[in-house]
Amino acid sequence: MSKTFNAAVVLPSSYAKSKASYPVLYLLHGGAGHFRDWLKLTPDKMLVKNLANQYNIIIVMPEGEAFSWYMDSPYDKASQFETHIIKEVIPKIDNTYRTVKNKKGRAITGLSMGGHGALYLSARNPDTFCAASSMFGAMDMNFANSKMDAEGLKSVNERFQKLLGTFDPNSEVFVKNSIMNMIDTIKKNGLSILIDCGVDDFLVKQNRELHQRLVYNSTPHDYIERPGGHSWDYAQNALPYHLLFFQKVFKSNAVTAE
Repeated sequence: MSKTFNAAVVLPSSYAKSKASYPVLYLLHGGAGHFRDWLKLTPDKMLVKNLANQYNIIIVMPEGEAFSWYMDSPYDKASQFETHIIKEVIPKIDNTYRTVKNKKGRAITGLSMGGHGALYLSARNPDTFCAASSMFGAMDMNFANSKMDAEGLKSVNERFQKLLGTFDPNSEVFVKNSIMNMIDTIKKNGLSILIDCGVDDFLVKQNRELHQRLVYNSTPHDYIERPGGHSWDYAQNALPYHLLFFQKVFKSNAVTAE
């Protein structure tokens, strides 16, 4: 994209005294957000650091800008974020830090737009990650059926027009890039998947629909609903469950740094 983007990297305290290679979690921000969000907006500002220490894992928070959906836009050459993360961020991290440099030690998660991004990137790049999860993810890029108000929907449609060249949810570019329509791909890839959404979230219907499609398709996955809405309070409560989920996958792959 001929730009320089930042990323935040949290190393566990053990890293400085160890020679081990560490598994890595890529943690994505949501729409209208930026790479610092997970460090600045959670009620507990030490959340990510404490989880990195607890699970002996490197946590990387890349930039996804306000409305990239973590994909390569076919219309906006300044928004090529699948390539950025897969071809630039991950190699940079692997070349800079002692990481497990294969899919067995790499997972991805995120909230809202980043929840869709985590499942999207893992579905399209199954040789890069062993597991993926979503926290109140925007699982369907068609927001017409969500509880979003008219002003919010108008803003989203304008942004989709710039990103995808249309805001018609029946268009090929929408259908092809929405994780809701990638159920067969998720099943074929066989990655460990966790979906998590609050019962009061305006996106809960999307999450339930994705879950039901995966059940119908006999795709193994974990699904969580608990009280709460589209908030950083919910994200702060959810993230430790996701780290536990990933830790079990990493242990089964024998890639923990312990």
